[in-house]
Amino acid sequence: MSGLAKPAEIFDRDFEWADLTSFAVDPAPNPTLGVVWGRRRQGKTFLLGALCDAAGGFYLEATEATAAESLRQFGAAFGAHTGAPGAIDFPDWTAAIDGIFALDTASPLPVVIDEYTYLARVAPELPSVIQAALDARRRRGGSPIRLLLCGSALTFMGRLLAGSAPLRGRAGLEMVVSPLDYRLAAEFWNIADPRLAMLTHAVVGGTPAYRREYARDDVPRSLRDFGPWVQRTVLSPASPLFREARYLLAEEPDLRDQALYHSVLAAVADGNATRGGIASYVGRKATEVSHPLTVLEDVGLLAKEADVLRAARPAYRITEPLITFYQAVMRPAWRDLERRQAAAVWQRSQARFLSAVAGPHFEALCRTWAADFAGPVTLGDVAAEVGHGRVNDPERRTSHELDVVVLAPSDGRARRVLSLGEAKWGETMGLSHLERLARVRDLLAHRGYETKSTRLACYSGAGFTPDLVRASSRDDVLLVDLDRLYTGS
Repeated sequence: MSGLAKPAEIFDRDFEWADLTSFAVDPAPNPTLGVVWGRRRQGKTFLLGALCDAAGGFYLEATEATAAESLRQFGAAFGAHTGAPGAIDFPDWTAAIDGIFALDTASPLPVVIDEYTYLARVAPELPSVIQAALDARRRRGGSPIRLLLCGSALTFMGRLLAGSAPLRGRAGLEMVVSPLDYRLAAEFWNIADPRLAMLTHAVVGGTPAYRREYARDDVPRSLRDFGPWVQRTVLSPASPLFREARYLLAEEPDLRDQALYHSVLAAVADGNATRGGIASYVGRKATEVSHPLTVLEDVGLLAKEADVLRAARPAYRITEPLITFYQAVMRPAWRDLERRQAAAVWQRSQARFLSAVAGPHFEALCRTWAADFAGPVTLGDVAAEVGHGRVNDPERRTSHELDVVVLAPSDGRARRVLSLGEAKWGETMGLSHLERLARVRDLLAHRGYETKSTRLACYSGAGFTPDLVRASSRDDVLLVDLDRLYTGS
């Protein structure tokens, strides 16, 4: 089975496929365990199904069912895989897992239990059963079974191998399947225009299923078609994308107070990125929003991003673009959208879309570019930390917000600032933006940062004035337009 070829229908996922196949064909003689997790609709099932097809493995997709029915479903699938005349009647999960590890195979054999969370909910003993079976087989020898547990409930799957969990220390693979990054998403959606690619990504992000299954390969054909595309897909009650943002919350078992979590996400989508701002928006004390913020982080819907210049001032960002779009554009107009007034809603939501969706999303992509694509030649060194920042200016009685701050690795001396950046989606940037960045650089120098080689970066979706373009001939000025964001370094 060495060198399992990745099926042509799987887009990208080269690293994931390599890790999965390396685990699946590992020649070790005893059984091993792997865990694969990530948000729904990222292609986990597609990957694991293709792996089993390529290697002749056993694949089981669990369903929401009682413990007894789940065990019967497992027995039926096991019987079909082994060629038995009918379903195998396992009395309990101990016997079922023993059956997996007792499969007679001389070569490594992948066994996938997809939607493992469904089984573990109705059979909470399952992790301990798997642990005991693994330990026993490793002691006395067993077939080279490669058991892969896959799930989408992030809080549960994230704890599966943590702390004192039964399977802690038993896994030889832990793989998270994430959304496609913004460059790969543009390629996947077959969008060559970077402006159109950015706008599309601001709505649907990098989730593969949103194009193939949900939008049925309906891709915006041009900038002129973007608005109509939004209306006929995300804003259409007949489209699965219409209710998807709501389902993303409903699918997480730890999000019990749906109203509170929706309000917290609405607060962040409205520009309230700090704990205090979120608490004020939802009408709670700051201490009362700590738990919902933590839970939303655990399920992967919120990310806490540090102010790299003031560690005590983190900001929260919604990780799923579709949720930001829903909270900013759809939720306030839900009744009108249900009455199929998408055109009217979209028309009156333009300013809101640009300020609450496109603008913040562009800033996030600029930080991603600096972290993942800019490279040491552009920045002057390897980027160790990339984030936002805020710098007080006592002399002018103001403060300066920075969209992209890049710090060099810490070497025990004054921390080097590689780049200070400002990002404007709909504004042509000029010398005034450069002058403000230079002012911040001076302020940081006075505070002990090393800024002699700091690049001043202007990121714009609308372009730059001629005088700023001329200034970019300086070694310390960096201009990043959409073309560079999508194709340059």
